[in-house]
Amino acid sequence: MRKVVLVDDEEIIVEGLLRVVPWAKYGCAVAAVAHNAAAGAEAIRTHNPDILLTDIRMPDADGLTMLAGLRSEFPAMQVIVLTGYNDFSYAQQAIRLGVCRYLLKPSKMDEIEEALGAAARPGGGAEAAPEEEPLSGANSYVVRQAVEYMEAHYGEKLTLQGVADHCYVSQWHLSKLLNKHTGQTFYDLLNSIRINRAKVLLGDPRFKISEICELTGYADTAHFARVFKRLSGMSANEYRNTVCAAKKNR
Repeated sequence: MRKVVLVDDEEIIVEGLLRVVPWAKYGCAVAAVAHNAAAGAEAIRTHNPDILLTDIRMPDADGLTMLAGLRSEFPAMQVIVLTGYNDFSYAQQAIRLGVCRYLLKPSKMDEIEEALGAAARPGGGAEAAPEEEPLSGANSYVVRQAVEYMEAHYGEKLTLQGVADHCYVSQWHLSKLLNKHTGQTFYDLLNSIRINRAKVLLGDPRFKISEICELTGYADTAHFARVFKRLSGMSANEYRNTVCAAKKNR
């Protein structure tokens, strides 16, 4: 039997699917249900389902990021989207990320059964856009979302687990993707982002170096100094003096 996980914040939808869909007809059984994205991701990691039937417009979820993360980490899992969000560009992006079917609520039973039959077939029924292989698209999307999140929150205490949670993937999977797509570890990439921002701030004499250290997410000035010199080849003071001298000579 193929394992299915259902995720929807509308409990009445989940209850209706459990009761009405002839799961056994398609060789399927529901292994777990969840009513938010975080619980859904946990259920998927626990049960490793063959098929996911999910909404992607839930209060706690960035739907496309969730979809990309799950497709990236569980490439063999077939995904059926059942949503009330009727937006053509959103649906296009979901299809590029490799969903099997994109259904709008309220869906007719024959539409749901057709989607389930397609997902349950050997090899699945992903409707990938011809110009983009879905797994590659999902992986790239996850990396892009991770980097954008790091660039927006570099001043905070960031961890690999925290960024992975934002992208709906495990920390192990995110670490692998970052290495493959950027050639850097998570902490090397984070340090690069922080030091590049520090360089911008060093051009403003109003900021003390200790303030820049704090603004760029470093709790310890000595650690900031070591990282800055390793990545820049000079100390923060030397860099500031170089920038100031260059401005005077313009």
